Amino acid sequence: MLRAAVQGREGREVQAVRLLVDTGSSCTTLPLQIVEKLGYDLQNSIRSISMIAANGIIEAPVVAVSWFNCLGERIENFPVVAYTLPKGTFWQGILGMDFLTLCQVVIAVEEAEIRIRQSIDE
Repeated sequence: MLRAAVQGREGREVQAVRLLVDTGSSCTTLPLQIVEKLGYDLQNSIRSISMIAANGIIEAPVVAVSWFNCLGERIENFPVVAYTLPKGTFWQGILGMDFLTLCQVVIAVEEAEIRIRQSIDE
């Protein structure tokens, strides 16, 4: 688990979130309530996706947040899935393979570390 930050629409506040690193998840997911609080319009999302969840297959909106910052990497216009995880979880969302691949993240199991292979700006 780690922390990330996301900026609201049109420069609104920045919100910190606790995310579970999930290499089995294709997409990064943020809680629906936080995405709405930050001013993103879920009725006019860039698309929706079908996800397999504990309750079956669900449809969830995808919105492009102004910026998303995690592991020291800030991504502009980063698409996230707006979906609230079940109650009782310690984390608020999921850091998925979309971010991990884009930032060339290396998960060093033996050292219990997550590293960025190289800066995405290089």
